[in-house]
Amino acid sequence: MTTTSILIADSSPLFRYGLKTVLEKDTRYDVLGEAESEEQLLDLLSEKEPDLVVMDCLASGFSIDTVLQCARASRKTRMIAITASQNGLTIVNALRAGITSYIKKDCSMAEVLEAIEVTGQGGTFFCGQILDAIRRESIDVSDLDLVDLTCDPVVLTQREIEVLILISEGMTNIQIAEKLFLSNHTVNTHRKNIMSKLGVNNTASMVMYAVKSGFVSPNKFLFQQSS
Repeated sequence: MTTTSILIADSSPLFRYGLKTVLEKDTRYDVLGEAESEEQLLDLLSEKEPDLVVMDCLASGFSIDTVLQCARASRKTRMIAITASQNGLTIVNALRAGITSYIKKDCSMAEVLEAIEVTGQGGTFFCGQILDAIRRESIDVSDLDLVDLTCDPVVLTQREIEVLILISEGMTNIQIAEKLFLSNHTVNTHRKNIMSKLGVNNTASMVMYAVKSGFVSPNKFLFQQSS
């Protein structure tokens, strides 16, 4: 069985200990280390090259810039933010910096574990409180009224990921429909759902997310844009 390697980054020793204790009971996960500051995290990231970093990017000793530095240091590592903040602008900035999944610290441990599982498998996870905060502050959002604003996870389906990849590769709705044997209407619906789940309202933002999430190679995208 393949295990997911994880670093835990938070200024709170209690949070780090609690999450580590829970994860170490699950054979699917391998906790490689803990960091209580940005400096420690970057050192561990370079040394361990984990699959996931679970961090409070707003805790003392960390910042949104920490996320950017982690994204630059390791393209393969996906990042989950677990913070107390429900400020829409902060959330959007964190997502733009490279956070893949985002949940609140007052969500249940079951949700934390589900976020880790989903993100480790290549998906995204946002609790309803986070989506509600983005919608409430009207920041780069479209069609979020379609989202169930509970703390249930919002995850891109495999079909939505396929559509997102093709969008990022420059295909039109008609071309995607032909390639996936779907109707143009169905592709358009997938496009709207993807934007709604990601909290974005344009193709460029979807492409940025696809690149950051590793669905599309940055080199491939840049080559196609210049050709």
